[in-house]
Amino acid sequence: MRPEYGLIMTDSDVFENKTAAYYTLGCKLNFAEISTIGKALSALGIRKVRQGEQADFCIINTCSVTELADKKCRQMIRRIYKTHPSAYIIVTGCYAQLKPEEVSAIEGVDLVLGAEQKSGITEYIKDIVYKKQKPSSNIIYTPVKDIRTFAPSCSSDDRTRHFLKVQDGCDYFCTYCTIPLARGRSRNGTIEDIVKQAEKVAEEGGKEIVLTGVNIGDFGKSTGDRFIDLIKALERVNGISRYRISSIEPDLITDEIISFVADSDKFMPHFHIPLQSGSDAVLKLMHRHYDTTLFRKKTEQIKKLMPDAFIGVDIIVGTRGETDDFFNESRTFIERIPFSQLHVFSYSERPHTQALKIKPVVPPAIRHDRSRKLLDLSEKRLYEFYDRHIGQTAGVLFEHARKGKYMYGFTENYIKTEIAYQKALCNEIRTIRMTGWNKDQTALTAELID
Repeated sequence: MRPEYGLIMTDSDVFENKTAAYYTLGCKLNFAEISTIGKALSALGIRKVRQGEQADFCIINTCSVTELADKKCRQMIRRIYKTHPSAYIIVTGCYAQLKPEEVSAIEGVDLVLGAEQKSGITEYIKDIVYKKQKPSSNIIYTPVKDIRTFAPSCSSDDRTRHFLKVQDGCDYFCTYCTIPLARGRSRNGTIEDIVKQAEKVAEEGGKEIVLTGVNIGDFGKSTGDRFIDLIKALERVNGISRYRISSIEPDLITDEIISFVADSDKFMPHFHIPLQSGSDAVLKLMHRHYDTTLFRKKTEQIKKLMPDAFIGVDIIVGTRGETDDFFNESRTFIERIPFSQLHVFSYSERPHTQALKIKPVVPPAIRHDRSRKLLDLSEKRLYEFYDRHIGQTAGVLFEHARKGKYMYGFTENYIKTEIAYQKALCNEIRTIRMTGWNKDQTALTAELID
């Protein structure tokens, strides 16, 4: 409580007429963080702005994984300022941590908060409102070497799936990547605290949780635990029917983890594994922690224990040093591994990365051509994966959706399905049979069989 005008007023009294708008770019981790910020501000009494209203505060959680991401962030900030010209605009996230001066120079930006300050946004807003003055500096951030805090985050909002942050930061320092420079060293929450968050999701009616982080297989650096210890503990949480592992490095996905998922009723046969290149020479240039032999072994082990598992694979094309021969070697390797879909990224020059020392530079036109070739391969493989499941049965968790002609949900192994809209199916897991392709071939049509 704070005294004002001779009265004892609570935060909710002060903030009850304040509104906020929330924006995020980038990964699932960013989505979880902005959702948690929104819940913290809601607890103060700040309501989410309605369409057509002017917000009092705009919170923007940025991404900086590529130069295009930086550009999108700048465009978003300018658009938000135009839409909410009288709002107090706070920018945080990776772009804000890496280039705070550049962000603060954008018209409309009032405050730039670094990674360490992100979870304390409510305190900055309290000071702004109660003291009726801006901070002494519009840039407040901690040098990345001093970032130590792990801020718990879990998204809820209007989505069926919840994204639960279990780890942050990275110790790998790949030559092309700025993430360790933006988020700091690897750190994590305790198993006890993460289990409590999962239990809260279950209490709120959530049925599926996606475990997120920067390098989640590295879980335990702060606490002396292992990732396998975490997922075994989460398996025991009552009320949660499904877990998905968002992304895990090939050198950290142990045989024990693969076997556990294969035997689990709750951890879905769905893996997202970054390869980045199918050329061992390029992997060395990237300073990756594995070679193609290990990657092939892991994917084949997954398919041996879970033949219908979905395996998504990240690939970067056109990195410095990727010659035509290296790209062709990479493409040949990729064609021979049992992936379901590729997530293809064109290499982007990032300041302060070791990759800038590598030669030769791959021209943008060649990067685009290589990307197109792998995207075509991905489309073909995904079609084949979906096609061979037509006629099979599966459990589907149906997504919340506005009333319309169709609604969608995903099978255990991440096949998107389409069915006629039925409100009663929202956030329900039902058994369906996949009957064929939908009109635009973006999902398989389904019929209920239970």
